Amino acid sequence: MSIKSLIINPGSTSTKVGVFEDETLLFEETLRHPTEEIAKYASIIDQKDFRKDIILNFLKEKDCDVKSFDVIVGRGGLLKPIPGGTYAVSDALLADLKAGVQGQHASNLGGILAREIGDEIGVPSFIVDPVVVDELTDVARISGMPELPRRSIFHALNQKAVARRYAKENGFGYEELNLIVIHMGGGVSVGAHKKGQVVDVNNILDGEGAFSPERAGTVPVGDLIKLCFSGKYDQKTLYKKICGNGGFNAYLGTNDARIVEKEVAEGDEKAALVLDAFYYQIAKDAGAMAAVLDGKVDQIILTGGIAYSPTTKEKLYEKIGWIAPFTIYPGEDELLALAQGALRVLNGEEEAKEY
Repeated sequence: MSIKSLIINPGSTSTKVGVFEDETLLFEETLRHPTEEIAKYASIIDQKDFRKDIILNFLKEKDCDVKSFDVIVGRGGLLKPIPGGTYAVSDALLADLKAGVQGQHASNLGGILAREIGDEIGVPSFIVDPVVVDELTDVARISGMPELPRRSIFHALNQKAVARRYAKENGFGYEELNLIVIHMGGGVSVGAHKKGQVVDVNNILDGEGAFSPERAGTVPVGDLIKLCFSGKYDQKTLYKKICGNGGFNAYLGTNDARIVEKEVAEGDEKAALVLDAFYYQIAKDAGAMAAVLDGKVDQIILTGGIAYSPTTKEKLYEKIGWIAPFTIYPGEDELLALAQGALRVLNGEEEAKEY
């Protein structure tokens, strides 16, 4: 018997909704919310009823009975650090999403909306592999300053999904493989997946690893401290230079890698240097993750929007093709990844984890 799921993935100015029958997408929609509408609400949590009404009205327009769903799945938010997996939206998890224990973000609404709609129709609600998935080994947490332990915040949902996809397509269990997964989008995360655990990965939120279209990545710390006390910037402005206005944005005034490639093709030497540095830094991170895995790497997986570019494979293969073979899964299918997480539990492939 097939399982019908409603998938809810809230973003800052939109809510992506998908309806699946098992792994088959029946339909999806990105429900966009005008900035002036969102601005009416004092906090993200206050947007819950507004977004819920839009979702339910959309389902009515599609002639889709909300009571026909077997499960509701929401994007996980900024919870406490947890191992990867599918989690039932328990009272404790719900309370931490509402409180925003690691910050308020639109993704926090995913689990809240899933739980509310699920309770109303009497079906389970889940979240899957939120960005706070933390499977770092103890040694990976040591930074050099006890006050500043390394943290795991990355594209966990897509990294885990493509790792599982590769394993399944090649007749392995995810827990049997050592993989390096490189997600390249607005941010870049490079993870070492060791037998089903992401034992090391760069923190994409606060500036670590390769720079990206929007983020500065690892920068010279001493000079950053001097900049902090220079009097030129307040905290909010300086943080935005690291996360949002860094990387391609800072050097080239765009966060679109396609535009950068076009500028390179037209002979722009600065764009060429920045793009080379982008791949150079990603390759360095991948080499570091190969060392984490003791050189025993079964596959390197490229994913995210920038993985659509043929240049990406060419440049990275030149640098790190000696480590392991490449597989490319361009883009990110978060709605499917969320649906698959629920299916693994409902089909008995794994147990739902407790928060």
